[in-house]
Amino acid sequence: MVDNGSTGRSAEIARELGARVVHEPRRGFGASCHAGLPASTADVVCFMDADASLDPRRLPGVAAPVLGGDADLVLGARRTRTAGAWPWHPRLGNAALAHTLRRRTGVRLHDLGPMRAAVRSRLLELGLTDRRFGHPLEMVLRAAAAGWRIAEVDVDYLPRTGRSKVTGTVRGTLRAVAEVRRVMAELG
Repeated sequence: MVDNGSTGRSAEIARELGARVVHEPRRGFGASCHAGLPASTADVVCFMDADASLDPRRLPGVAAPVLGGDADLVLGARRTRTAGAWPWHPRLGNAALAHTLRRRTGVRLHDLGPMRAAVRSRLLELGLTDRRFGHPLEMVLRAAAAGWRIAEVDVDYLPRTGRSKVTGTVRGTLRAVAEVRRVMAELG
């Protein structure tokens, strides 16, 4: 479990439950993922936010196609079960991004969800460099360019605990859109 400045108790709870907690001083989803990837010793690694918007009991279902050899990267496609769990502005931005990714890569994606699973050694070989909001996008683009089999598995998306710096405000969503555009341009 990676803690990169959470103000909640997620790191403490994870430690109490027996997880190894890695501290990453740099903010950003990509920084957190990048710190956890080399620190892990598992063959298959999973990523997800610890803000209660995703249920960790869904991780086995997301990892199953990777463990079974049917996919190289699996994304948890968020499905809302409660009104207000996913505000309109990030949902709309995500749908547009998924459409662009389908056109650009040919991969049938509907969500660039933060819950995902892949083989650790292969992820390290991709050489991901983004440490901010563009990390999930860079992972998909590089994996698609490398010929990976990318799949989606539906996961429940619930109201998060606390306010998101990205999806909680239109300004945060616009910052994320700018990051996404930058990554798309860099990976041409």
